Amino acid sequence: MADPARATPAPWSPAVLRRRGYTALLLVFRHLPAPVRRGLVRAATPGFTVGAVVAIEHDGEVLFLRQPHRAGLSLPGGLLDRGERPAEGVAREVREETGLHVRVGLPVATQVNARVRRVDVIYRLRTSVRPQVDVGGEAKGFRWLPLGALEEADDSTREIVDLLRRAEQPGCYDGEVLPGSPAR
Repeated sequence: MADPARATPAPWSPAVLRRRGYTALLLVFRHLPAPVRRGLVRAATPGFTVGAVVAIEHDGEVLFLRQPHRAGLSLPGGLLDRGERPAEGVAREVREETGLHVRVGLPVATQVNARVRRVDVIYRLRTSVRPQVDVGGEAKGFRWLPLGALEEADDSTREIVDLLRRAEQPGCYDGEVLPGSPAR
């Protein structure tokens, strides 16, 4: 007896017709000029702000800043300028807020908060020498604290700190194929 879950749908079924129509649209889309394709994607997708932050660590403590527009402490970083890469943006923000010149490596995580339509690219920078911080720009003060000791922070910073703490756990980057996935 044939497995009904694996039955091939009739070529005139709504699902097949939708799939064929969608495929035809994708073929047309592929041949449009790149600026037109980008404009269509931007018009049809939700807008998000994109920021970049960095956890600057020394001897088990992380640099947190006090900024008037944030409730509690936050990590150095901020919104990217149009066309700016996350690594460039976080270096610019750190320089403006702390006076430090940094070069970050690869991001350790990306935090997507669909509720407030914000994406944060998160970096971690470990240094063997505690740098001299000279707050400026939006920053009005700073503190060095262990990640687990952060008590006063806004929701966004708490989400990022939680993500950084989870990223330290063994196996945190390992994914898996879930049971019930079709085998070929």
